[in-house]
Order: sequence, then structure tokens, then C-alpha cells
Amino acid sequence: MKDAIKKSDVLIEALPYIKKFFRKVVVIKYGGAAVDEKGIDNGILEDIMFMSCAGMRPVLVHGGGPLISRMMKAKGVEPKFIHGRRVTDIQALHIIDRALHIVNRKIVGALKGMGAKTFGLSGRENNLIRVKKIKTEAALGFVGEVTSVDTTVVKRLIEDNIIPVVYPLGLGRDRNLYNVNADDVASEIAIALKAEKFVLLTNVRGIMKDRHNPNTLYHTLKVDDVGKLIRKKVIDSGMIPKAKACVNAIKFGVKKAHILDASIPHALLLEIFTDKGIGTEIVR
Repeated sequence: MKDAIKKSDVLIEALPYIKKFFRKVVVIKYGGAAVDEKGIDNGILEDIMFMSCAGMRPVLVHGGGPLISRMMKAKGVEPKFIHGRRVTDIQALHIIDRALHIVNRKIVGALKGMGAKTFGLSGRENNLIRVKKIKTEAALGFVGEVTSVDTTVVKRLIEDNIIPVVYPLGLGRDRNLYNVNADDVASEIAIALKAEKFVLLTNVRGIMKDRHNPNTLYHTLKVDDVGKLIRKKVIDSGMIPKAKACVNAIKFGVKKAHILDASIPHALLLEIFTDKGIGTEIVR
């Protein structure tokens, strides 16, 4: 009987959020490391399907960094990074394209296996992601940054209750294909779609005062707080681009951004449909 009461309490707690977010767009970035550690996590995909069935409009953007690195090494290409960005020559670009396509097919296949309507696409299709080449002192090769997003196809899919699954490649004006940071792509898609929420699923709990102590998790941060924590080096290393992607989304109209640990069972539902949440939310 007690278990039944607990279950009903969860449903009652979720109900106002289901009403509030009905027909709202939520852009979810499923991180490369989070995807790779356990393979494709059916719990995350179940959460996304639940959101869709509850009337929300999820859009999934994914990475695939660990698989890309493994495939590069298998081809005798040693992965190189400069300031967190993967050096991408033409051989590496072809490997990245193949690896991301493999991950995309796995995610789409898993969602379809659950009964979801879904469609996979690359950022290069239908001018979804247009980019310009990043120019730095060190040569990065075919690495781009987002200049514009054309959401025509994505909007058509979500209007038909189809879950778009996007991987982060973009086209430049020179018609060349470019490797693009998945956090940035997801952030820009969230802005273009005027999303209610932007969610980054990764392999850490969120932003913590002490990265080794989950009890120091910041449950809520304002945009200005994020800048201060970066300057104080509380936010450092790989968390910096994630935090900046969240700040970018908020500054340009997204209501809230969230950083969650994808390894927590049903992390998305616990963050979005409960009062306390389980990660870090960033607000204006």
C-alpha cells in the first residue's frame, strides 16, 4: 500500500509540470562520453519518449567523441586536440562523419524499437547548421562554429510529433563539411526553436563547488554566477564549454538550461518533472 501511495505522489508531483510544458520544445544534448560509457542508455531514451507522449516536443542532439577516437586509432590516426577542439583533417572528417552516423542510427533504432516516431539527420542536411571555419593560431583543419540554423525541417518533424535526432556536422559557405562542437550546436538549435529548456546530459552530476564532492552541487545558478565561477576556476576544463553553451542559450531566449548526469536512472524525468531536480539549472 505504501509503495502505491509513493507512486501516486510522484504522479501528482509531475502533473503540474506536464501541464506547464505541454507542446513546449526541449532540446537535449546527449554527450559523447555519456553515450559511450554504457552504450545507448535506454533509460534516457525512455524519458525522451515519455516527454513526447506527454505532449512535449523533445529534440535530441548527440555527440560521439569516444567512438570517433577509437575509429581514428583503428585507422592509424592519433586523435589530437587543441583547447578542447579535435584537430580535423580530411581523413579525420570522414571518420567523424561515419562515427556520428553510426551513433545516430543506434539512437534512432532504439527509439523506434520503443514505439517512438523519430527521424535522424545530420546538421549538414537542408542547411540545418551553417558554419564558418574557426581560425586560430594553431591549425584545426575542418572545424567550424555555427553561424546560422535553419529549423524548417526540425519544426516540421516536431509538429508531426516526430522526435528529431541530430548529429553535429555543418556546411560552410565554401560547401565544405565541418566538424562542430555538439554543445554549441544544441545550444543554437534551442535558441532557433525558442525552446523552453536546454538540457545537457553528461557524465557528471552538474556544476559543483568541489568536483569530487557531489554534496557541493549547485542546484540553481544565474548567468552572472556562471561567469564568476569560471573566473574563480570552480568551473574549469571540459565543464567550461558546457556552462558557456547553457549561458548562450539563456541569453538568447531559452527559459532554463540544465546540466545532468546521464548515468542517474531517469535523470531527465527527475529534473524536469519534480520540484527539487537532480542536477544544476541555470536561469537568467
